[in-house]
Amino acid sequence: MRMRMSTSHCTIITAIAAFLLLGAAEGRAADVLPPYKDELFSTQKVLQSGDGGDFEIIDYDEMRDINGRDQIPEKRAQQKYVSLGVKKNQTDETLSLDGRRLDVTRVGRSTGAAFTVIFIHGRNGDRRLGANDYTFGGNFNRLKNLTAGNGGVYYSPTVKTFDSDGVAAIAGLIRYSSEQSGGKPVILACASMGSQVCWGVTRDPDSVKRLKGMIVTSGVTDPDFVKSPYYKAKLPLWFAHGSRDPVYAAADQQALYEKLHKAGYPTHFTLYQTGNHGTPIRMIDWRQTMNWIFAG
Repeated sequence: MRMRMSTSHCTIITAIAAFLLLGAAEGRAADVLPPYKDELFSTQKVLQSGDGGDFEIIDYDEMRDINGRDQIPEKRAQQKYVSLGVKKNQTDETLSLDGRRLDVTRVGRSTGAAFTVIFIHGRNGDRRLGANDYTFGGNFNRLKNLTAGNGGVYYSPTVKTFDSDGVAAIAGLIRYSSEQSGGKPVILACASMGSQVCWGVTRDPDSVKRLKGMIVTSGVTDPDFVKSPYYKAKLPLWFAHGSRDPVYAAADQQALYEKLHKAGYPTHFTLYQTGNHGTPIRMIDWRQTMNWIFAG
């Protein structure tokens, strides 16, 4: 016997199905980034793991991870690490943010993005560093593809100073990108001296309420971080450092991680064994890192 279903039942079932499909679509866009060249970027050997996986030491070998990966060492990655189709969604622009002019490279949609990623360079850098497809083993090209390819937008700005003015400029970009996307998640990543901008942003309540998480690579430490609105909000924080970094000691950053982890704070520390100052932005697994933040 065939059972007849009322119109009201059909309407309810259709609504539930649409809700589930919408949730799945949003999950793919902003919560879980699907594999992208994982066989090239995500096969790093874990030498040691602790704290339930929150602390890890990764095997790094310069001959393998630079000379064996680059066509021209430290200047041009082998072609298989790079996919340039994403450049059709890339543009250089100058934004006016509360009277401040900020030069950025944007990759991805300018409005309605599923999420935003902002990368802050270190000393002597500019917006070109985080947008270069071939340096650092093609890792920025992967970041651009992971972001724009999943409905997000990636910004690589030029930070002129790493003081309060630089922090204000990036706070403006965080607010702008959040408003352009309708309040979707923002991830801030800072390298080397640019980490001073990250720590400064953690003290700005307006920026903190728009952030989903933060990544600090080869950076300085902030002993007052535990007093910040970011800390109080318990937003995810990922550290990455080279064990032989001659600029900022890995031990200092690791000590901050251990203090935070002991307090139950959502944090992760990746140490690249024998890695130098530039190792983390060459080796960091952007997909793993961002998925961890999205899940936090």
